[in-house]
Amino acid sequence: MYDLIVIGSGPGGYVAAIRAAQLGMKTAIIEKYPTLGGTCLNVGCIPSKALLDSSEHYHNAAHTFKTHGINLSNLKVDLKQMIARKEDVVKQNVDGIQFLMKKNKIDVHHGLGSFVDKNTVKVTKDDGSAEEIKGKHIIIATGSKPASLPFIKIDKERIITSTEALKMKEIPKHLIVIGGGVIGMELGSVYGRMGAKVSVVEYMDALIPSMDRTMGKELQKSLKKLGFEFYLKHKVTAVENKGKEVLVKAENSKGEVVELTGDYVLVSIGRRPYTDGLNAEAAGVKVNERGQVEVDDHLRTNVPNIYAIGDVVKGAMLAHKAEEEGVFVAESIAGQKPHINYLLIPGVVYTWPEVASVGYTEEQLKEKGKKYKVGKFPFLASGRARASMDTDGLVKVLADAETDEILGVHMIGPRTADMIAEAVVAMEYRASAEDISRMSHAHPTYTEAFKEACLAATDNRALHI
Repeated sequence: MYDLIVIGSGPGGYVAAIRAAQLGMKTAIIEKYPTLGGTCLNVGCIPSKALLDSSEHYHNAAHTFKTHGINLSNLKVDLKQMIARKEDVVKQNVDGIQFLMKKNKIDVHHGLGSFVDKNTVKVTKDDGSAEEIKGKHIIIATGSKPASLPFIKIDKERIITSTEALKMKEIPKHLIVIGGGVIGMELGSVYGRMGAKVSVVEYMDALIPSMDRTMGKELQKSLKKLGFEFYLKHKVTAVENKGKEVLVKAENSKGEVVELTGDYVLVSIGRRPYTDGLNAEAAGVKVNERGQVEVDDHLRTNVPNIYAIGDVVKGAMLAHKAEEEGVFVAESIAGQKPHINYLLIPGVVYTWPEVASVGYTEEQLKEKGKKYKVGKFPFLASGRARASMDTDGLVKVLADAETDEILGVHMIGPRTADMIAEAVVAMEYRASAEDISRMSHAHPTYTEAFKEACLAATDNRALHI
């Protein structure tokens, strides 16, 4: 009998298992695929960042090295090597998780985990053989899969998801991206930087629509420089594989039909919770109509000894959100009193410029009727950004009009994925914009833009604009 069984070895599952083992629990983890790490390590966060970095290096070599005084000739992309490097990065990370399981004495069971009852999980291997294991507590951490539309047939050859986009054998001539969210913009920019024409078809009126609208507008401006075309407020009605090309039909806001033809279509309209084969009903666990496992504020399902975390429950589908929840549940089971502030889980888009956000958006504050101040600072006015030729974007700070407490921080620019951590720390400790503006930031650095935006929010006191 295990103290804890974790079903799924993505960032939520493996972190929950490690924390539980640290707390002295006898722990097992079940993974249906041959490698650990889930979507994030195998076909998500890690491989996409590897390709994003590779494509950015190529783009800089092609477009900015000459200005830096570096002359190259016969520059070309070796896509096969790029993909091979990505695979190596994935392997290193996956091997790292395997090592952590051994280090923490966590039993790894490979196979499909399905409930027999509330304390028993059957593990069915690829060869059809099965074993049953029992646990006092169980965490469902089965993650998510790419979502699609009912009329789109994903053939994985011309009509693809993010999984196939990470192992292309050629650079598309014309990549049509359905969905202007995080995944579409990241993978679109990988191939856009390497010369593909990229057309984005988005149902909403903005890119990355869940983030502050200023970020979507700025990202659109930046991606236009790469040659991206945008079809916002367009509803896709048909996607058809014609052999060597794909036809996409969409209706604009006037109801007119627009037709686009490309050699690949990336369907990136989001992700859906994944509970296929889990047999949750055998344990009495409730799954709602959206496929999410229902949990309370303590991430406990309706069955007291069973918890669920990550993409399979409500909230943002983010690896670091799943990790926080994994630690939260392990510590809760151990009798501790952990906390998660969901408002302060940052969101990041790893395009270049990067987009990062935490706290309330301006639209949310307006909706709440909250009085606020806005401070902005463009990277065009940053000495460090000029030195690195990364002048697109800005930092936007939203602060309470009366108390000056920081309510939201939204950044688009160089290294904002890392910079947002300062904003998270500030907001965890309920800092005011003036608090940040009075702290010394090294010069020249990108983070000075955050200080300047806080100065701008504090009686419009920015120094360098």
